[in-house]
Amino acid sequence: MERITSTKNPRVKEWASLKHKKYREQKGLFFIEGTRLVEDALRSNAPVETLLLSEGKRETGKIEEIIHTANALGIELIEVNDAVISHVTDTQSPQGVVAIVRHYEHKLEESIQGQRDALYLALEQIQDPGNLGTMIRTADAVGATGVLIGSGSVDLYNPKVVRATMGSLFHLPVFEVELMNVLPALKERGIQLIGTSVQADQTVYDIDLTGNVVFVIGSEAHGLSEEVRKLLDTEVNIPMPGSAESLNAAIASAVILYEAVRQRMRSLA
Repeated sequence: MERITSTKNPRVKEWASLKHKKYREQKGLFFIEGTRLVEDALRSNAPVETLLLSEGKRETGKIEEIIHTANALGIELIEVNDAVISHVTDTQSPQGVVAIVRHYEHKLEESIQGQRDALYLALEQIQDPGNLGTMIRTADAVGATGVLIGSGSVDLYNPKVVRATMGSLFHLPVFEVELMNVLPALKERGIQLIGTSVQADQTVYDIDLTGNVVFVIGSEAHGLSEEVRKLLDTEVNIPMPGSAESLNAAIASAVILYEAVRQRMRSLA
């Protein structure tokens, strides 16, 4: 196993650059850190290119399992010191294992083909990394078909987004798209486009959410743009009998997705 201990090493500088969106896009790479995320990536056959293992932590059971799996998959293994791990990542207490992963290249057309009762979550200009990661995680939990992230949203491969997905990034297709191009095409296929609005006349509990559906959630600050709203088939509100004026975008998407799950489970009973 190769060993690197200097933060001035050219490869270390390249890995550290992945903390910035510009270089993630240029290189088509991002990083994940921690045993749980790395294990999940390996189990899911994510396109992991290199594993960085902190010296002195290789004897733990989880790390040994990761090394065994990586060897079986032919993934490059490099031993580094804690200084290199800290330089490459952006957490204060790194766990001693980092994976360099290639960007996914899911094709939306392939995802849509032959789908019945498809359930997509489409997101317009979501800015908070924690919200975006939580939305992807929730979509994974309900068994959604995929997530569409519109331009203007926080970068999918932002380290905070990746951590917030808790591995769900590796479980379902996530597409970075231009919503104004994609949503009309989905609508032409007979897929219902549903958005949220506090002014909507009907609640999320009043409409049929079975069949092929795309839920469109807008930005935390401004909601859905007028351009996107004009494309929708239906707008719904989430009842709020309390005093709060609005819900967090991630919470709103969870309420809607789980109502869809409830209806679909009931229809199968």
